[in-house]
Amino acid sequence: MTAPTSISGMDYTQLQGRTVYGSDGSKIGKIADLYDDDSGGAPVFATVHTGMFGSNTTFVPMTQAELRDNDVVVPYTKEHVKGAPSIQADAEVSPQEEQEIFAYYGLGGSQSGGQQTGGQQTGGQQTGQFEQSGSGAAGAVGTTGAAGHESAGRGDEAGNQHGTVGHDTSGPTTDQAMTRSEEQLRVGTQQVEAGRARLRKYVVTENVTQTVPVSHEEVRIEREPITEGNMPSATDGPAISEEEHEVVLHAEQPVVQKEAVPVERVRLDTQTVQEQQTVSDEVRKEQIDTDGDVYPGNESDAKDRSRNA
Repeated sequence: MTAPTSISGMDYTQLQGRTVYGSDGSKIGKIADLYDDDSGGAPVFATVHTGMFGSNTTFVPMTQAELRDNDVVVPYTKEHVKGAPSIQADAEVSPQEEQEIFAYYGLGGSQSGGQQTGGQQTGGQQTGQFEQSGSGAAGAVGTTGAAGHESAGRGDEAGNQHGTVGHDTSGPTTDQAMTRSEEQLRVGTQQVEAGRARLRKYVVTENVTQTVPVSHEEVRIEREPITEGNMPSATDGPAISEEEHEVVLHAEQPVVQKEAVPVERVRLDTQTVQEQQTVSDEVRKEQIDTDGDVYPGNESDAKDRSRNA
């Protein structure tokens, strides 16, 4: 996976038509138009067509957008962007709609006292005015949020609405400390279908050979001499004649019969096998460094604490 890079310094017209993804990895939509601040710098907002047949236009802040491969990733979830105020496609943006968009993303859309924000002056209050130039080329947006933070909060206590001493260029006015955040992996498991097994019964034919004992009768001639005991039988009948005697012989032969009998039961069952798998992904974390007139010893300690945090 390609590491994300900032969109700063690139030709913003090349962003048109690119797919926007949220911080949760969900696809939000394709960029239709881009809007920048009145200095012609980085784009502050992009419009993404949403709704059935792209009938609505949703504004997405681009001040913290990053390029990942050919896609644009913004630090907002898809659900958060879907909940943003939307306007009809190709319709003008009213000042009220502008303020709703700034307020929804927490960027702040107006400053009281006539402070210059690069927008259209209305009485004593300054409002941001979206302007789109050409066919989706960078237009103009005046705002004290996003790109306008730097001019609104630079060293002027009076410019801080909440009277605090710090000002975060990527968010609302803050206190004396800044928060360092980092992403952490939350690894879990989910059950998915990994394959299938089935039982199939079919018929095969094989030859079986068995040996079985059989018996049969054979003719055997027995001769006995004439004795007083068999004399009557020997002299019964004519003295000289022709005569035949017949004996029926018997034999056993194999008889084959087939019978289907159950021999075993077969079923499918599952067992759970534990194994170890290694997963890896990229996580981002913030580093805090110092700049300006910082005592060297304290600066070194601050850097060490930041890196070891």
